Formats: sequence, structure tokens, C-alpha cells
Amino acid sequence: MQVVTNAAGSLADPTLGRESENDETPDPSTRVRRKRASSVSSWPAVVHDVAEPPRAHLGAVRQFGRVLARSAAMHDVLNMLERFAKTDVTVTMVGETGAGKDVLAHALHQEGARADAPFVVFDCGSVAANLAESELLGHERGAFTGAVSTHAGAFERADGGTLFLDEVAELPLDLQPRLLRALESRRVRRVGGRVDRAVNVRVIAATNRDLRADVASGKFREDLFFRLAVAVVKVPPLRERLDDLPELVLSLLADLGQPHLRVSDAVFAVLRAHPWPGNARELKNALSCAVAFVDAGVTTLEPRHFKLLSLASSTECDSSWIDSLPLAGQALERIERAAIRQTLRQASGNKAHAARTLGIAVSTLYEKLKKYGLY
Repeated sequence: MQVVTNAAGSLADPTLGRESENDETPDPSTRVRRKRASSVSSWPAVVHDVAEPPRAHLGAVRQFGRVLARSAAMHDVLNMLERFAKTDVTVTMVGETGAGKDVLAHALHQEGARADAPFVVFDCGSVAANLAESELLGHERGAFTGAVSTHAGAFERADGGTLFLDEVAELPLDLQPRLLRALESRRVRRVGGRVDRAVNVRVIAATNRDLRADVASGKFREDLFFRLAVAVVKVPPLRERLDDLPELVLSLLADLGQPHLRVSDAVFAVLRAHPWPGNARELKNALSCAVAFVDAGVTTLEPRHFKLLSLASSTECDSSWIDSLPLAGQALERIERAAIRQTLRQASGNKAHAARTLGIAVSTLYEKLKKYGLY
């Protein structure tokens, strides 16, 4: 079965909706229903200076796990995801970088019978190629230079719960057969090991690439594609679901430690006009910067606080600020090297975060770091 849908959302305080440790109810579905009810009752109301947009246009707020959605199209999507949550069907999230695929995957885990078991994230694009097999499948002591102790891989750590394969298209081609074998048999063999270990995991994958195109070009195995593409969920970009902005802004402000900060009507007008090429991740960065410009005693975000966000209403980002920089006559490699170095500094050395900010794969970033001697 292949199901193509649209979905996205936002992750709020991880302590919300936590089940009591004294709950002795043995039925997993009952525990999930109680957790959902607790989460809804503890969620703060949307607060800003002006009346919310008419309900006739936006509809009621709907919650799935810790994902909130207001748009009518999203309500249909969440109905479908509730069906997926009752099964162990493999789901693949497809959408632009920063659109919320990881958040939606976590919500799917929360709403299923495995909610109390581990949710393990394996970022296929952030692991060096020579370490990917060890991190995914584990290794035995002495399996290779530097393997000073036994290491359980992502599959083993997720046993009983959910394994989220983020940016699965970035997985090295020579490791794809090992992943396929693990998915089909639900057994893994550590690097340097001789024993196959059974694992009970629910698999969710995500990618910002066109996997069919990658299959056609030989970058992705066709048999692995069909093993992953059981239920495909297309996560729309933020610019296509602006009706969800009030809930998304509220959730992100709570993540930033500002749950009581109000948001003016003028700000929402600015946010709706922006094209959001970086999706929810860009919105979080914009709010983070805006909060930094809020003086003590100020309780409402205004457009003046969004100093680093373009106020243009065009469908493209305003690049006038970069066009005014003195770049004429500079070698392109020199400009690229400076951009990478500054982005890494801003990301505190986190290469995965820096690669996302630059809009490139982590493997590409490593190649450029080597090229420019930035290791």
C-alpha cells in the first residue's frame, strides 16, 4: 500500500502529556489515549494582541501527539496519521529541509503503542561514511582501529520502539544493502560480529530528495526504495500552510523559553508575507533573533524586533543586503570558504547544523572542509 498525504507540525514542551508512573493500566491504547488527553489539557492558549483570524477560514485547532494544526487540509492528514499510528507500517516523510519531518515522525511514535519505548534518531547525512555502518548496526570490540569497546548500533538501541532514519537518501550506497537486509529480516549483525541479533523496531524514514530520481540515477537502490515507500507522507513547506502560523509561533516561543510573550497583529502580517524558504527552522531562527531584541518589560513582539527578517512580500527572499556587500573581484572559492567558516562558528562547530544552514548535505560539507583545509 502506498499513501501520499500532506503533513507537518510543531514540537512543544517534552514534559507535556507525560503519563503517571503509578499508572498500572496494561492496555497500550488506553495509555496513549490518557497521554493525549493530558497533553491537550495542559497546552497553553494562543495569546496575541488581536482577534484571531476568522474560524470559518481556519477551523478549530487539532492536535496529534504534540503536533498542532489549524488548517482544514491538515485535519484530514492527522486523521490518516492516526490510522498509521495503530500499525507498525513503515512511513517515509518527504519534504523540504526544515519543514518538520522529524517533528511529525516523533508525533507518530508518541501516538502509537510504542510511545513508552525508545525513539532513536539516526541522521544518515551527519555520520562520516566510514563510521555509518558501525553507528547503524553496532560493532564488536576490536572490529577496527579505535573500537576499544562493544557498541550497540541504532537498530539495537531502538529495540521495542521506533527507529527514525533521517535524510535516508544520504546513506552511502555500499551500506544500503545492509540496511535493506536489516529491514527485511529485523536482524542485525554488528561490525566484526558473528551473531545475528533480532530487533523489534518500527521504522520511519525522511528525506528532502526525490528518491525515484535517485533510483533512476543509480544513487539509491530500487529494492530499498520499495521497502521504505510503504506509506509516503508529503510534508508541505511552511509557505503552503500559513494558517498554522499562530500555533506554530506559540509552540516555538515556548521552546525558546518565552511562552507568555504576546505577538501583535502586525507581526502576523509580516510572517504571512514572508516566503519562508527555510520553513519552520527559519521561523524558529527568526523568533530567536526577535526575542534577543526584546527589552526588559516588553511583553509584545512587534515588527521592529524582526531586524534580521526580510519584510518583503515577494515570493523570493530579499537579497539586497548581500548584493550590497563588497564581493566584486573576490574569487568564488574565497567567498565560499568564508561562508563555511562563519557558519561553522555560528553553529559552534556542529557540522550537521551548519550543513542544514548552508543548504547542502553533510557529506558535501565534509568535502569542502577538506578542500579548504578547515578541519
